[in-house]
Amino acid sequence: MNKVVVVTGTPGSGKSTVVDGALKKLKELGINYELQNYGDAMLELMRERHGVKDRDDMRNVPTESYREIQREAARRIAKAAEKRPVLVDTHSLVKKPEGYYPGLPSWVLEELKPSLIILVESSAREIEGRRARDGSRKRDKEMLQTVEEHQQLNRAAAMAYAAISGAAVRLIQNRDKRLNDAVEEMVSALR
Repeated sequence: MNKVVVVTGTPGSGKSTVVDGALKKLKELGINYELQNYGDAMLELMRERHGVKDRDDMRNVPTESYREIQREAARRIAKAAEKRPVLVDTHSLVKKPEGYYPGLPSWVLEELKPSLIILVESSAREIEGRRARDGSRKRDKEMLQTVEEHQQLNRAAAMAYAAISGAAVRLIQNRDKRLNDAVEEMVSALR
């Protein structure tokens, strides 16, 4: 089996919403992916090892330990893919105070061995609006220019990840009031 598909997107792009919709439609078609949230897998390990309380606090874990936890989380996800296809909901880049870090560095890609990387995108204005309406997270307020920069870097990172892993890259636009289009495109990619 060992089919792993990675789905990434800038926070606020609607990645998780598109994933949820696609998984429901796929299930109706008899195609069952196991959803693994990479950040949740890392959080579980960081709680055990560093007493981290929430996902937003993960950015404060020292870099070396962060890297070890990235690899261990990837191993756990790859193990799940031995039983059925896995869809990994994650971020292409992690923005920390000192700059951007790859969300899928080579040591993570070596463990996951993805066959496809899907990048969900939206306009910077749409992302800004969604972030403003999401009271469930403690996100830093960013300027539109920073959101655009993040998305440009996500594209570059996705192609670098593809070069390392041999995975294909697919871009899906998730526009406001066009969620069903994005869901259908993801279903098509995952069939």
